[in-house]
Amino acid sequence: MTIGDSLTHGFQSGAIFNTDLSYPAIIAHELGWGESFRYPSYNGHGGLPLNIELLLRDLKDRFGPNLDGWEVPLALFHGRQFMDEVEDYWERGPGTVVPQLTSINHNLAVYGWDLRDVLDKTAKTCLQDIGVPRDDWLSQVTQDNGDRAALRVLPSAAADQSLTLLDAAARLGDERDSDPQHGIETLIVFLGANNALQAVTQLKVVWSDTGYDDLHGKRPYTVWTPAHFRAELGAVANRVRQIKARHVIWCTVPHVTIAPVARGVATKTGLGSRYFPYYTRPWISDREFNPRQDPHITGQQAEDVDLAIDLYNAAIVDEVERARRAGADWYLMDTAGLMDRLASRRYIEDPLARPPWWQPYPLPAQLQALLPEPNSRFLASNGNQRTDGGLFSLDGVHPTTIGYGIVAQELITVMRRAGVEFRQADGSVRADPVTVDFSRLIRRDTLINNPPGNLTSGLDILGWADQTLDLLRRTLCFRT
Repeated sequence: MTIGDSLTHGFQSGAIFNTDLSYPAIIAHELGWGESFRYPSYNGHGGLPLNIELLLRDLKDRFGPNLDGWEVPLALFHGRQFMDEVEDYWERGPGTVVPQLTSINHNLAVYGWDLRDVLDKTAKTCLQDIGVPRDDWLSQVTQDNGDRAALRVLPSAAADQSLTLLDAAARLGDERDSDPQHGIETLIVFLGANNALQAVTQLKVVWSDTGYDDLHGKRPYTVWTPAHFRAELGAVANRVRQIKARHVIWCTVPHVTIAPVARGVATKTGLGSRYFPYYTRPWISDREFNPRQDPHITGQQAEDVDLAIDLYNAAIVDEVERARRAGADWYLMDTAGLMDRLASRRYIEDPLARPPWWQPYPLPAQLQALLPEPNSRFLASNGNQRTDGGLFSLDGVHPTTIGYGIVAQELITVMRRAGVEFRQADGSVRADPVTVDFSRLIRRDTLINNPPGNLTSGLDILGWADQTLDLLRRTLCFRT
């Protein structure tokens, strides 16, 4: 069972869609019970709130790999029409019908949720927050899309609408009669990224203050102070202790400034520095960047956010250590360290910036065989095949399918350390090492084997789409 946010939900390229390829679903497949693993589905019109990959493919089919000047107005009109169809589907069409869950999902994750959301949000509060939809031609994104997505995750029966994600996990643990003491064999908790992520998706740093622990009062903040994060984390950890689980794995928070949605401008601030003077959108070139008019955060702000995340992770380590001293079988998966080891511009391409502990992450052989080898840069294509990137999807924040596979592999390693058995389809126990079937994931990863033909190396089409359709704010500004 998993409790988390978009990284656990399976969010990719601006939408929650292929939930059967989330890292929890990948782990379930390798455990040999993928068909029994319960997760929400969002199969209509590319998912919620807006599937950037599907939009780009649609534009490519209609206008070809490049937009000529005379085609721009037509492409803008078509893009808005595409977004209007998605909005209609989820606000007024079949997407408004919420499946009545007969069993609790094993993947209890909702994109955009932070620690407070997991503590307080329920199906009831989500239903209350979904307003009457407005068919606004200028603001074409599904209204209250996060709450709509959550209704497919949370227990939705009338008697269960006051359950939080933590309550639902506890309920499932209590229902497992085969192991009354532990209930759930392995519980993975991956939370906290959304307590800092908006600093790079909005390119705005607003530190938490009064009201940080209130569902509505927290909305203006993009980064939680370490003290506020520790307080929220403590409340979540106390609730997790009440869930019957044999093993609990906590994931650390990745450094959000590594995500290519915020690209470092020009050269770093000095020899051995991890940081660039400014961070802006990946399609704004060094030559074109103007700090007086282009969205950005400064290198100092990026460093401050990373330092806060380091303190977030120290708090997570403290919770795990405290639980282990009390006899609980809790573990740590260092997602932050994993992403640091994959950080192309921060460390791989700059040996002087590497800390003493740093070692490059060895990609699985199937990924090393890809040309070019996947990296953490923004995905790019020459019109026929991928020319750069590969670990991050088209929103510049969330992994591609193979990226989720890497997260799954690291968690499988921790699970084996805890003694969790992985089985073949016939029920026989798998021998070590238990490895993810990356060949299967490569076949399913359309961004790796068939990227949109209009995703040029200059990222021109994405820059155009963001400027004219306000793409990133609509798909990544989760709390508005």
